[in-house]
Amino acid sequence: MLAQTPEHWKRVLEAALLSAQSPLSVALLRQLFDEDPGPELVRRLLDEVRADWEGRTVELVQVAGGWRFQTRPELQTYLDRLKQERAPKYSRAVLETLAIIAYRQPVTRGDIEEIRGVSVATSVIKTLESRGWVDVVGHRDVPGRPALLATTRRFLEEMGLRSITELPPLTEIERIMDLVELPIERPVAATETDPE
Repeated sequence: MLAQTPEHWKRVLEAALLSAQSPLSVALLRQLFDEDPGPELVRRLLDEVRADWEGRTVELVQVAGGWRFQTRPELQTYLDRLKQERAPKYSRAVLETLAIIAYRQPVTRGDIEEIRGVSVATSVIKTLESRGWVDVVGHRDVPGRPALLATTRRFLEEMGLRSITELPPLTEIERIMDLVELPIERPVAATETDPE
């Protein structure tokens, strides 16, 4: 058995983080040890682990749910080539709705419709809820008590953010939205008929 030294604790932290399926909080990491090393020592050791991995293909990052190892962003395009399933593609309506919720939260469906200038289909909200990115966090105290929507911890984790304050500026979001390729549907003229 290894001696209970800070170097040993660092190795235990590293092993736990490398094998974890989701981010681990400092409080959870402290439970790994017989004697609690305390939050400050754990944070210092995490900083040392992060420094040890500097310049390698993966990095230790802190996100909303805690700490995790992840592939460096510049290498992700290569790894995406190995994925068997394709990432889901979202419509412009879904992406715009998500951006409004993220930047203006908490908001109601009516708030989203007012900002977008069009009605929001129930399927748009359901898509974001099923992905785990948006949830109802309360109800506005007005007639009808509309649901207040906000982003979730899962949204922050999947976006690699510790908090909503780390969102990129809206101008960057607008630029990304302009790059989104949407399928172009040809409208069917009223005089067209099905081919026989």
